[in-house]
Amino acid sequence: SWTGVSGDDSNATLQGVSIKPAAEKDALPIGDVKLEGVSEANGGYEIATVSTSPFEHSKDGVTLNLSPVVIHGMKVPAEGGTDPLGSLMMYKSAELSNMTVKVGDKTAFAMDGLAVQITPPADGKAMDFTANTEKFTADLSLVDDPKSKEAIEALGYQNISGNIAMAGTWQPSDGKMELSKYDISVENAGTLGMTFNLGGYTVDFIKSMQAMQKQLASQPEGADKSAQGMAMLGLMQQLSFNGASIRYQDDSLTGKVLDYVGKQQGMSGKDVANQAKAIVPFGMAQLNNPELTAEVSSAVNTVLDDPKSLEIAAEPPSSVPFALIMAGAMSN
Repeated sequence: SWTGVSGDDSNATLQGVSIKPAAEKDALPIGDVKLEGVSEANGGYEIATVSTSPFEHSKDGVTLNLSPVVIHGMKVPAEGGTDPLGSLMMYKSAELSNMTVKVGDKTAFAMDGLAVQITPPADGKAMDFTANTEKFTADLSLVDDPKSKEAIEALGYQNISGNIAMAGTWQPSDGKMELSKYDISVENAGTLGMTFNLGGYTVDFIKSMQAMQKQLASQPEGADKSAQGMAMLGLMQQLSFNGASIRYQDDSLTGKVLDYVGKQQGMSGKDVANQAKAIVPFGMAQLNNPELTAEVSSAVNTVLDDPKSLEIAAEPPSSVPFALIMAGAMSN
């Protein structure tokens, strides 16, 4: 909602904008939102540039600050359109120069240069998307837990910095969603990368999920939500699993952790590595999958002997319905 509008049909400012998330009781004030290059398109609107005001929100001693969010090439769909993608608000790119999270007067987390690029799906082609940050920093000295604080100080990670990179595709026609890259890199530590490939993430699935979330949020506090929970599980069964991987590229963290654990136990980092090599096969044996146990044990041995990279991948020969995965998890 907004309190007023100024400008004309092609350039306008929405004044006093506020949004009310489905799970929240109170609306969140956003401030003024500027719309530039507005034009009608097939009953909806195309907006060349959307930019927000600087944003600040404080709660329980934590303050979030955002620089203006700038969105380019936004399409606002017409109501009641026949295009299956018409219900989704698309844009070509977005930028956020800076975000900070403060605890009291200390900056716990900061991120600079978030940039998102999207190539909307067209002519049967999948949507491509990327997201990158120039840099993030985190002050881990603010961690309260004494044991965690001790480990952070011993490893020398009171203040860390790094970047995030993401890329993927989405095909609305069959719902194939692939996250081909999601890397979190921390300087002088390492890079954690993840990928996944899902099927069934269609426009209809998205609409049903949004409707279900609204229904759950509208329930009064303390109400029985078991029926909606079962419906949500049923909805998740429309998805299928095609593959996933987790990869770690070391940049000195492994050696530091082994030395730290060894010091705690009165042994060397090399002794800790040998101990881990012996334990992993026993832990993996509980999965009753000898081939997987051998593969994981071999990979762990390699990375402990010469810390460079470790990757664990799940690549089924054919798509696996989420219903089977959930049934397997429940049986264990």
